[in-house]
Amino acid sequence: MKKDFGDSINNKVYEYRVLARLSQQELADKIGVSKQTIFVMEKGNYIPTLLLAFRIATFFSVDITDIFSYDLGGTENEN
Repeated sequence: MKKDFGDSINNKVYEYRVLARLSQQELADKIGVSKQTIFVMEKGNYIPTLLLAFRIATFFSVDITDIFSYDLGGTENEN
């Protein structure tokens, strides 16, 4: 059984897309994914692969950590 540590990845894809005045479909076309992928990513229901995260950051010409952030879950230590 897989342990859920409560970690999460948050993103600012929506904010960057809106500032660039792109529709979900336009961004999807530019980075090679479906509109649905952009939709679920913006809603926080999909964590992109590292490759896709870098592709998005590169498209917006920013560092990957400007768009994606990691939140550490519980700090319980299992020994």
